[in-house]
Amino acid sequence: MIIDVQQPRPYDIVGNQIQIAGMAGGAFEANFNYRITEGHDELTGNFMAGEGGGGHGQFQLTVDVSGAAFMLNRIFIQVFHASAKDGAELDSVFVPVVLGPRVVPGYTGYVEHTVTDGETLWGIAARYYGSGTFYYRLVAANPAIIINPNVIHPGEVIKVPRA
Repeated sequence: MIIDVQQPRPYDIVGNQIQIAGMAGGAFEANFNYRITEGHDELTGNFMAGEGGGGHGQFQLTVDVSGAAFMLNRIFIQVFHASAKDGAELDSVFVPVVLGPRVVPGYTGYVEHTVTDGETLWGIAARYYGSGTFYYRLVAANPAIIINPNVIHPGEVIKVPRA
């Protein structure tokens, strides 16, 4: 079986309604499973995919995570199929994402900010949040870009979560 999760992409910021989409199949029709977790709580479910002739079919689903007791802002979306023989999880695909409501209370989306020469995370946070003390939100929202909060580079595009 082939599973290709095309949405969300790694380290995207997602809200409480997570849209998961992609291609899956390799059989007439198959049952696939998903798990959304951060190690403390998890949501699970399943869906059908396949195009009826042994090929791949598109899938799209929306999972409401607002009731989950997630404690961390980085969560993992896993899509897999279970072996009919023993229930083993096969062909797992993991996508790490940032849960926006855990970064900014009341999260509604994000804007992209291109870093210019001389800018700091403190200054960017002050511009968007009214106080530089919220720079940690920018760090949490951009784990693939901001490795060291003391070092950002002109031209980098960072996501600024908004409420």
